[in-house]
Amino acid sequence: MKPVSDRVSNIAHFLTRNARRIGAEPAVIVGEAVTDWAMLDARVSALAWVLREEFGVGFGDRVLVQAVNSRACVEVMLACFRLGAVWCPCNWRLTPGEVAGQARVAGARLLVCDAAFADHREAVGGAVLSTAWEERIAPWMGRAMGNADVGRYDACWLFFTSGSTGRPKGVVLTQGQLTFTILNHLNDLMPGLSHRDRSLVVAPLSHGAGMHFLAQLAAGAGSVILEGAFDPGAVWAAVERHGIGNMFTVPTIVKRLLEHEGARRGTALRHVIYAGAPMYAEDQRRALEVLGPVLVQYYGLGEVTGAITVLRAEDHVPARAGSCGVERTGMELRIMDEAGHALPPGETGEVCVTGPAVCAGYWENEAANREAFRDGWFRTGDMGHMDGEGYLYLTGRRSDMFITGGSNVHPREVEEVLLTHPDVAEVAVIGVPDRDLGEVGWAVVVARGEVVEAELARWLEGRVARYKVPRRFVLVSEIPKSGYGKVTRALVRGLLERMGIWPG
Repeated sequence: MKPVSDRVSNIAHFLTRNARRIGAEPAVIVGEAVTDWAMLDARVSALAWVLREEFGVGFGDRVLVQAVNSRACVEVMLACFRLGAVWCPCNWRLTPGEVAGQARVAGARLLVCDAAFADHREAVGGAVLSTAWEERIAPWMGRAMGNADVGRYDACWLFFTSGSTGRPKGVVLTQGQLTFTILNHLNDLMPGLSHRDRSLVVAPLSHGAGMHFLAQLAAGAGSVILEGAFDPGAVWAAVERHGIGNMFTVPTIVKRLLEHEGARRGTALRHVIYAGAPMYAEDQRRALEVLGPVLVQYYGLGEVTGAITVLRAEDHVPARAGSCGVERTGMELRIMDEAGHALPPGETGEVCVTGPAVCAGYWENEAANREAFRDGWFRTGDMGHMDGEGYLYLTGRRSDMFITGGSNVHPREVEEVLLTHPDVAEVAVIGVPDRDLGEVGWAVVVARGEVVEAELARWLEGRVARYKVPRRFVLVSEIPKSGYGKVTRALVRGLLERMGIWPG
């Protein structure tokens, strides 16, 4: 039978509940400024009135946001949810043209923008609200606003995908889907989280850190937001000062934190949650040695709000090195071949997933929907295999694999081995055109000390098959990363092209 109703609780109700139950507890801490839950609730209502009465934002309208991490980011997110509007955050590192492209995809009614992004504001055009809105919301303070009635499939967050060029894709995240993912985060990543906990925001709220914040919202845990550029020293100082119990980050940031003198055991940290890309086995080993058993990894894409697998603290052991864990609660995973057939344990294929955390599709992009979904399964584009116990091991993106002399090479396998060399700090392996073999591997390497190409080639002998050994090793001072902290093959190729050594 059809459901009688698809009505669900508005995510903003978590804020309503916190305001009346633990209103005096810290909600958001920025520097010396502490905003409790009652005040945050009042400010969100005032901002929602401004959005509705002064800018005409209503149910289903898209609100684009170009801002660095701040209390304002949190307020506009929750004000959109409260109105039943759609929050559309941009990565603040994007160019004006890229943000304008996302505005066109979203059909945004309004741009909320930091004053520092004047060029972005001009590129987008249309109605703009500055995040310096103290005077603007003041007349509305004290005027409560209820949460809009919402359904399970009502959009509330348009998540822009990273890593692609050309027209950006907007992933439609819904009220019901995000509520499931919030509960899944609490169950699988941070069991026992409560209003007594404090979380540190170090990654962009526009993406995974925004989802992480919603889990803190549901538990009533306070969030400490760091201002300014990422500074490992400031992170460790905040961990000590506020008794931080959890933080969400990405492997590249974990690596930088571990290299700082402030990294040590004995803090209040219980969960250092990382995602965005698997952590190399050597980096995992170092993190466990320095911080203790606090690492929790989850794997997922924006299209599944990160909720595909989890590698819990107790699974961060040598026997599971390189794994990104087992299925998240309520989710189902399959490894499929190109025809959509399930593959047995140990065989490599495409990682496909189904479950309540999967998005509703791409915003007004049926071609992308047809490509990404097959028989109810979301195709991640990631390649990997599962062992007999259901632990997933990724071997790279489908688009990253290259074929040399008729044999498939998954770059990550080679990268993992190179990172065990004591003088290799970072590495990216990429397939480049070759007249004889079609493609061959090149390794772009950031070294800690003096290292030569022949030494790295010898290190791989006997550890990987001969055809997987890169034909060339390129030493660089830094490997370029995307605005999300990821190493992409397109950026690595661009580096080689700028160096004048890319074939052709």
